[in-house]
Amino acid sequence: MKDTREFNVIIYGASGFTGRLIAEYLTQHHGDSKELRWALAGRNKAKIAQMVAESGLPADTPIISADANDLEALTDMARRGSVVLSAVGPYQLYGSTLVEACVKTGTDYVDLCGEPTWMREMIDRHQGDAERSGARIVFSCGFDSIPSDLGVYYLQRVARERTGGTLSQVKGRVRGMRGFASGGTLASMQATMAAAARDPELQELLKNPFSLAPGFAGPPQPNSNKPTFDKELNSWAAPFVMAVINIPNVHRSNALLNHAYGRDFSYSEMVLTGPGEEGEARAKAMATPTLAAEGDKVKPGEGPSREEQEAGFYDLVFLGDSETGERIRVSVSGDRDPGYGSTSRMITESALALALDNIPTPGGIWTPAAAMGDKLIERLTEHAGLVFKTE
Repeated sequence: MKDTREFNVIIYGASGFTGRLIAEYLTQHHGDSKELRWALAGRNKAKIAQMVAESGLPADTPIISADANDLEALTDMARRGSVVLSAVGPYQLYGSTLVEACVKTGTDYVDLCGEPTWMREMIDRHQGDAERSGARIVFSCGFDSIPSDLGVYYLQRVARERTGGTLSQVKGRVRGMRGFASGGTLASMQATMAAAARDPELQELLKNPFSLAPGFAGPPQPNSNKPTFDKELNSWAAPFVMAVINIPNVHRSNALLNHAYGRDFSYSEMVLTGPGEEGEARAKAMATPTLAAEGDKVKPGEGPSREEQEAGFYDLVFLGDSETGERIRVSVSGDRDPGYGSTSRMITESALALALDNIPTPGGIWTPAAAMGDKLIERLTEHAGLVFKTE
């Protein structure tokens, strides 16, 4: 039984920038929990011990040494925990062996992955084995893709409560954001694009909004890659860099929830740039992103100061019309920068939900909404500074 294992949660990649934030958050917000038993893990035990000392974490915090490519060491580690939280990316370079170890040992797993091609590979390779072992593998538990995934889930919940039905056409729009994706996310994107450049099949997978719902081909989807004027919101809208992972995750949630949003469900996701000529110019500029340049700004293992994290925020709106013509609109906002401050909280609460909340979800490869749904919304609202609101 997972609940009798030595640790509830093992933080893997604890010495990295995001891993450190996760460990600090867990200590500060859940350190007095009598039921929580947790450990730190990574390749370099001495580096983790140094982080513990510098961060003021309890000196007796257990530390486990395991290299990302050592299946035996990772398997031994996974057997000791109910949930492994992985903050080591790009996952296509460093994550496959750990997923294999967790599936093998029936250990739950959460990560910050925004790499749809690698995620599809893991689904194809491990879905059946995870179902058999009882391992609940949950990708994308950070800014990509919890606000979008749970935002659409929450919108559909409100629609059912109000109208008795769900919304077949939904759009998500980023209304405001301060802070950017983490260095690890940018490195993951760059690795994904580099892999796709070498493989035409991966290119097609990245273009497919249903790439994470194998066996299902839904209706044609709205174009989220072309600047457009949104009359309803009186603003120009530009392509959103995270849509390439958020849109497939939303569609995977729908598939895992037995198409609770409908088999004809469509979803678009963009970022608002404002009205008028100025908004149009911003939208067109954002349509040609400079990912390489952004990646030069923040490297994996680096990140903003605590003041910059606390000054950050994000605000997303989700809306659609019911069959009776009623417009339903909700928002999801966070009070920290999306790439680090809020992401470290979201993934921690995801791990704790699986470890402590008796969620009946069986083994398999899941999304946050399909695996944890209402319980995760409660945790994020209570502890992580997120607000889910009907407008």
